[in-house]
Amino acid sequence: MADHDYDLFVIGAGSGGVRAARVSAMLGAKVAIAEERYLGGTCVNVGCVPKKLFVYGAHFGEDLEDARNFGWHSEAADFDWPTLRDNKTREIDRLCGIYGQLLEGAGVAVFDARATLAGAHTIRVAGGARVAGGAVTARHILIATGSWPHVPEFPGNDLVVTSNEIFHLPEFPRRALVLGGGYIAVEFAGIFAGLGAETTLAYRGDLLLRGFDEGVRRHVVAEMRARGVDVRMPAQIASVERVGEGPVRRCVFADGSVVEADLVLAATGRAPASDGLGLEAVGVRCAANGAILVDEEYRTNVPHILAIGDVIDRAQLTPVAIAEGMCVAGNLFGEGGARVGYDAIPTAVFCQPNIGTVGPTEEEARRRWPNLRVYESTFRPLKHTVSGRAERSLMKLLVDGDTDRVVAAHMCGAEAGEIIQGVAVAINAGATKAHFDATIAIHPTAAEEFVTMREPVR
Repeated sequence: MADHDYDLFVIGAGSGGVRAARVSAMLGAKVAIAEERYLGGTCVNVGCVPKKLFVYGAHFGEDLEDARNFGWHSEAADFDWPTLRDNKTREIDRLCGIYGQLLEGAGVAVFDARATLAGAHTIRVAGGARVAGGAVTARHILIATGSWPHVPEFPGNDLVVTSNEIFHLPEFPRRALVLGGGYIAVEFAGIFAGLGAETTLAYRGDLLLRGFDEGVRRHVVAEMRARGVDVRMPAQIASVERVGEGPVRRCVFADGSVVEADLVLAATGRAPASDGLGLEAVGVRCAANGAILVDEEYRTNVPHILAIGDVIDRAQLTPVAIAEGMCVAGNLFGEGGARVGYDAIPTAVFCQPNIGTVGPTEEEARRRWPNLRVYESTFRPLKHTVSGRAERSLMKLLVDGDTDRVVAAHMCGAEAGEIIQGVAVAINAGATKAHFDATIAIHPTAAEEFVTMREPVR
């Protein structure tokens, strides 16, 4: 390995890249990592973590209202945006510091600079004062640059913000328009509404959250509308223009309808961040959308160049990128033979109420298991029988009728992500409906529904 400066050079210090670098170093490899923006990548800085903190903040308005019927009476609380924004930023700064400590503690060389491919085994580090000639060599190169918000082309698209800027707004909007129908759009519509903004969510398709179970999707739309979010589908944005010198934007849709908002968030998807890395110069192949093409060990067509995470566009989820990073480290410097399974990945959408899901949708499952049994329950949570809120929860189990194996679970309700995490263990272990039925329920909880549903609804 002495013919190269490093055994592994990682481009991108998001969750996947950091994990691959740390584990590789712990396995004895000489490792370096370069990050041009911020340690921790999207998830820590402008994604999962700050978004979840905002979701917590958005729930307090409802909690204060609900408390009255439980006997708690107090003056109405006023929401202060700078307090939430700045406390969030302090926590993110703390986490970024921890990422740096973990890397340095593992012996990984960290370059706060942009890195690109300059040759088959050569990486150019821009502004790398610690690098002689601005270039280093590595036996293996791992690309973990993640993804970047995509804003569609339309007149005035420079007047919108993306999820990169939303966490640092100088002022909280009185009226917000969210463009998009994926989980980021749905989550931020809930955040804006929960924090007191008049909120519109406009999606060009017929139903939000494409790729999720249809029953869950319809349930979420009903719950969002019940919370006052103006959900418009289908609604194709045509143009955005500034009104006067202030923050007001006039948003015109293809059908001629108009929405005025003080902030427009384009949550319209994320594209693999592969441009400008020098991939073409070394012959690495990419898909039409920029995703780097890799095999089951995350090797590109240039075998010593690998890629993981959002930039390969398989499953844009932080825990998946971490698992892929572990896989790469183990295969390159450990025992080898590691694989990541994508069949039953648990995930959550932190809308209000939350979505938790693991396994295929009912539509997909019916194609794979023709003798599918569907167990489903909708109910008003115990808390709201006293709070007076009309919120309802949805829970669903999908069972292969030929083997009795539970193949999927879907939920929309409070703490759905927390509940589904445990259910995912059972599903990945091959649990049957008989196992669920034999499990004693914890009462009174919402989670007990998963072990008390006895008759299939279809």
